[in-house]
Amino acid sequence: MTSMSTTEQYQAIVIGSGQGGNPLCGALAGAGLRTALVERKHVGGTCINEGCTPTKTMVASGRVAYLARRGADYGVQTGTLSVDLEKVRQRKQAIVDSFRGGGQARLEKTANLELIFGEARFTSARTVQVRLNGGGERTLTADRIFINAGARPAVPPLAGLRDVPYLDSTSIMELAAVPEHLLVLGGGYVGLEFGQMFRRFGSRVTIVHSGLQLLSREDSDVAEQVTGILREDGIEVLLAAKAERVTQSGNQIRLSVDGREIAGSHLLVSTGRTPNSDSLNLAAAGVSTGSRGFIPVNAKLETNVEGIYALGDINGGPAFTHISYDDFRILRTNLIEKGNAGTEGRLVPYTVYIDPQLGRIGLSENEARAQGRKFRVARMPMSYVARALETGETRGFMKALVDAGTEQILGAAVLGVEGGEIMSMLQLAMMGKLPYPRLRDGVFAHPALAESLNNLFTHFEA
Repeated sequence: MTSMSTTEQYQAIVIGSGQGGNPLCGALAGAGLRTALVERKHVGGTCINEGCTPTKTMVASGRVAYLARRGADYGVQTGTLSVDLEKVRQRKQAIVDSFRGGGQARLEKTANLELIFGEARFTSARTVQVRLNGGGERTLTADRIFINAGARPAVPPLAGLRDVPYLDSTSIMELAAVPEHLLVLGGGYVGLEFGQMFRRFGSRVTIVHSGLQLLSREDSDVAEQVTGILREDGIEVLLAAKAERVTQSGNQIRLSVDGREIAGSHLLVSTGRTPNSDSLNLAAAGVSTGSRGFIPVNAKLETNVEGIYALGDINGGPAFTHISYDDFRILRTNLIEKGNAGTEGRLVPYTVYIDPQLGRIGLSENEARAQGRKFRVARMPMSYVARALETGETRGFMKALVDAGTEQILGAAVLGVEGGEIMSMLQLAMMGKLPYPRLRDGVFAHPALAESLNNLFTHFEA
């Protein structure tokens, strides 16, 4: 154990082993820089441990249950359906452990890189003190420090919340049994994915959302269709609903909403995330934070303090794994390859893993109007897609915005079977600056979902 009075010199320190921090460490070490990676819990960050990997693994189990219940629609007779949540959980955990273990093993084998498990806090702009998980402390110093400490589920100021056993996006995945009635507070991506998942596992589900529509960043037509799909699945969706208080009565959790009381067996709080900046003692380094605790950065991911960078969810940018990884690429390009990369003009694709999926890229209609763009909208229901009909997956629709002058694709929303994959094709066209007629007239394999792009661009609104 190193005495805390001894300051250890590195050339780079990375705080947090998320999807930006891990490859960054490897790149820095590979460039010959002595690098320390400080991680307080698990290698892999939110994505592998509490986010994408475990949730999408469980979503897959939910889809199997959904298809099993629909067996008769396809001429397949199935018996009584039951969901063993413990086995669902075991499968999820096995995949998480595999991803995490593989990532940790690679880090530990990387030359010039030391993986340190503990909690980091700044003591100056160049010095970090680490409280080691195994006991003791170490003091590290470097000219460049990279903050990749991520975010955690936010706790809203709801009266009574801290007095009831509520769930968040992490703890809900550790339930031993399917809830009888799951109350979901919040109608964003997390709440909808878990709400639909547990409905498919057999729970009664009520989603309570304060906004006028679900998925507040989406156009109203998209949000309305999503709401309709969830209601079709048997989920109760309450919009413009203000939660006022929560209490516990026996095994019941009672949520007061606009003067009425809703009783459920479990409560999931999914009202956003808060950055893990509060434990870093950023003031000692002079690093500024915004009102919500995120660390502002410029296009090159530099904080207000020279030599300190912030990447991933903690910098307040789009909270997606692929954006965190792109943050790494920007830093690698600028600091190691001596290039000139930045976040300006970066396309931000994402997929909401409800079923059917919602894939999104580029501008929404609301955003295009706000920018004063002249555009046309192509819109088509999934019931016009041959592959969707053949597979019995016709819910949803797809739409794309194109520039009225250049015919370039400005953005798209695909709410449909494998919506994320279809969206990615539109993204490739945007990246390659292909005008929409190239997709309308392209020859795609029949009857692949991609073939739907031929027809989409023949359905422009007047």
